Amino acid sequence: METIWFSLVAAMLAVYVVLDGFDLGAGVVHLFVARSDAQRRAVLASIGPVWDGNEVWLLASGGTLYFAFPALYASSFSGFYLPLMIVLWLLILRGIAIEFRNHVRSLVWQPLWDTVFAGSSGLLAVFFGAALGNVVRGVPLDRSGEFFLPLWTDFRAGKESGILDWYTLLVAAAAFLALTVHGALWVALKTEGEVQQRARRAAQRFWWALAASVVVVTVCSFRIQPHLSESFAAHPWGYVFPLAALAGLIGMRMRAGRREGLEAFLCSCLFLIGMLTSVAFGLYPYVLPSNGDPAFSMTVTSAAAAPYGLRVGLMWFIPGMLLTTSYFVYTYRSFAGKVR
Repeated sequence: METIWFSLVAAMLAVYVVLDGFDLGAGVVHLFVARSDAQRRAVLASIGPVWDGNEVWLLASGGTLYFAFPALYASSFSGFYLPLMIVLWLLILRGIAIEFRNHVRSLVWQPLWDTVFAGSSGLLAVFFGAALGNVVRGVPLDRSGEFFLPLWTDFRAGKESGILDWYTLLVAAAAFLALTVHGALWVALKTEGEVQQRARRAAQRFWWALAASVVVVTVCSFRIQPHLSESFAAHPWGYVFPLAALAGLIGMRMRAGRREGLEAFLCSCLFLIGMLTSVAFGLYPYVLPSNGDPAFSMTVTSAAAAPYGLRVGLMWFIPGMLLTTSYFVYTYRSFAGKVR
């Protein structure tokens, strides 16, 4: 039962990254692909009907984590208190920027909120990537399962490292590039004319940096976290996840020049899902590794709630997710097509 909930939480986080990821990426590129106010309105309109709904998956993932793995929730939310507060403020600023920019016509007002929207979107991608890097690297858990990390120390990926070190910054850069390409492909899919052309060119140019960062991050991850090698060696079938990510990465490049852009965007979705599931598979059964004593690492068993609660929760989770998925399918079908 613990493994089922581990898989469900990982799947929900992957869905969040895919859906809200193109919102963040669109925010990063919109200052570059849109040159006029009308073009920036078109980029915002491409995410306008769905951006707030996409963030529901982040809240749902946090709620599911609290229910299924309360020890992990308590430990991570206290240990990562500072970056979580930063993420909260960035989410607030991003939402305010989207809603406020059209309230006043001014030479200062709209450029200000456009810049806030782009900056908060980019920083969210960076902090989400750094969070993933911390989970892969491990944190200094003690015997009671508690830890605290400063924002940075000496930038070394050791036992005394902070939230930001050379490895987590590397993962953060890769996440920024991945979501930037993802958002550019979404904008190319939803828009026409000059905006579409610029978005397509941006995706093609950033792809090379993304491909290089994926190679570097993969090599460094296996060196930083030995458990990844152990997991893939023990269960070779797990290579299906990184192979899916590789297929998505190559497909993004091969299909990026297509006129409609749907195939390239779907390949980007496959790439993100493949990368995240590869991390989840490689870390299992750990949910939060210790970079000190491996015996202090949190596993799906030690961090999980009582088995009875997990079984009952699953009975309610399934119909709830079916309703949620149906709503999202209806929403995306209702707003399908180009933004004009």
